[in-house]
Amino acid sequence: MNPALTVKSQVTVPKEIRDFLGIGPGERLKFEPMADGRVAIAPVVPRTEKSADPFDRLKGSGKRGVSTDKVMRATRGDDWNR
Repeated sequence: MNPALTVKSQVTVPKEIRDFLGIGPGERLKFEPMADGRVAIAPVVPRTEKSADPFDRLKGSGKRGVSTDKVMRATRGDDWNR
């Protein structure tokens, strides 16, 4: 397993390593240089802190500002609640 660096200095993390770290698309990694010349790679959020519920990472991501009434009127018309 020897992935190559692309022209954009990117590398694909092999599936076995992704599975071992418990990471997926969009997750952040931290790189730590070791004294012997190796580099340690770890997820920013350790596997033990990740929730089993895939919707947990979406909590709080909705935008506010438009009331439910306004959305219902826009999508269903003024008489949506009669």
